[in-house]
Order: sequence, then structure tokens, then C-alpha cells
Amino acid sequence: MKSEIKKILEFIGEDVTREGLIDTPSRVIKSWGKLYEGYSKKPEDILTTFSADGYDQIILLKDIELYSTCEHHMIPFFGKAHIAYLPDPKGKIVGISKLARLLEIYARRLQIQERIGEQVTTALMEFLQPKGAACIIEAQHLCMKARGVEKQNSIMITSSMKGVFMDKPSAKQELLQLIK
Repeated sequence: MKSEIKKILEFIGEDVTREGLIDTPSRVIKSWGKLYEGYSKKPEDILTTFSADGYDQIILLKDIELYSTCEHHMIPFFGKAHIAYLPDPKGKIVGISKLARLLEIYARRLQIQERIGEQVTTALMEFLQPKGAACIIEAQHLCMKARGVEKQNSIMITSSMKGVFMDKPSAKQELLQLIK
């Protein structure tokens, strides 16, 4: 793997023998361990549940930091996510940190923003069987800021909503008000 990274450095015009780059291949491999750790994790490994004990109101974790890598250009995008679900009062809930961990599973892969939200809500619907689930992501993409059209102030917002958040306008409205 180190030899392939050296080839990339040479391709862009670098001298792989200069002092600052000698250990770069090893550092890149180590950083990939964190940047792409989502491939080695599964939702079922982290979504331990508890009884909802009759609770039937929106559960929302907002402003969760998000770091991912664009699968088209292998350039970072980053921002924040808001994850919510409306439990079935006879169903299950999860510890709040599990929502952030679920986001990490999907964000720490080569991705597109739209897919992350969809994967998060699909997993919540499958494992918790709530009345609804939502994931709204606001992110800045370096593939658009540092190359291409070079638009510095653009923020992409995507949403994935399932169940009552899609079917019941009042639930969707309440969620959007809570996020503001």
C-alpha cells in the first residue's frame, strides 16, 4: 500500500525522498483507519435498545458534527446532522450517543451526503421500529469549494424522512421547529 501512495505523490510532482514526505505513506494509511472506519462497523453492533416505557414524543439529537469523504472526488465534506425519531410508546429507544455513533458508521466511508441520511433513517426504522425517523444534514463540500465551481459559501442540505415525519405534516413541522 505504501508503494501505491508513493506513486500518487510522484504523480502529482512530489519528491518522495524529501524530509517532509518520507513518512507520509505510513501517515496516510493510519489516517485512513479513522476516516474510513465505518466499513468495519455495523448498526446492530451499537444500537442497544431500551423500552420506551410509554414515551411517544420526538427524540432529537441536533448539531452532530459530521466528517465524510466524497466518493466522486475523494475529497472531504463536513458539517452537521440532526437525527430524530418518534418512538412507538410500546417500542424501543436508544441511548442518545448511539445516534451519533450510527451517523459515524455511515459518514466514515466514501459517501454522498444523500445516502448517509437515508442509511441512518433506514437503520433507525429497522432496529427501533419507531413511528418515524429523520436525518437532516447540512454540509460543505471541498470538492465544490476547492475545485470545480469554487463556491465558498455554499451549504448543501439534504433530508431523509420516514414514517410520520413524511406522512404527517404536523410531526414534520414540529421537528423542523425543534431543529431551528
